[in-house]
Amino acid sequence: MAFVEPVTLQDRGVRLEPLELSHEAGLAAAATDGRLWQLRITSVPEPDQTRAYIEAALQARREGHRFAFAVIDEASGEVVGTTSYHDIVPAIRRVEIGWTWYAKRVQRTHVNTTAKLLLLTHAFDTLGCHVVGWRTDNFNFASQRAIERLGAKKDGVLRGHALRRDGTIRDTVMYSMRAGEWPEARAQLLYLLQQRAQAA
Repeated sequence: MAFVEPVTLQDRGVRLEPLELSHEAGLAAAATDGRLWQLRITSVPEPDQTRAYIEAALQARREGHRFAFAVIDEASGEVVGTTSYHDIVPAIRRVEIGWTWYAKRVQRTHVNTTAKLLLLTHAFDTLGCHVVGWRTDNFNFASQRAIERLGAKKDGVLRGHALRRDGTIRDTVMYSMRAGEWPEARAQLLYLLQQRAQAA
């Protein structure tokens, strides 16, 4: 039995369902909204590379170290992005959340906060994780702010850690949240979502 079993998670009009080849057209359309593959600090595929991107995610799922989700707007049924558990280590009950990107039209909305609430709730409350981690490019300041808003703690920076799509070598900023920190983080996420709903 895999540590992360297929599951669909949903709340506040956002649904996370296991990424499949059937999501190819929707995921390509999401990437096109904002031409996201042109950002040097992300892993968004070019539209004609979307199938290979999904196939790689499915292979990683079979190998047990990554489980990718399609992020769906329930009102329209559209794929608006993707996110994953990755670097899954069952022996120490650790997962990381990443490979996350969204169509430009849903950035800075409730979508990302809701998706993170769903993933964190499943990780801590269902999978029994002791720790959840994140990693991001040292120049992806928006991502760093978003991770810190979740209540994650900065662990440090791995220098010269990975290649970017343009061939340059990036430093990677590492974050984590332990199970004992989750109740306070959950309260903060629910507060942020309530504030956003009241402002809408």
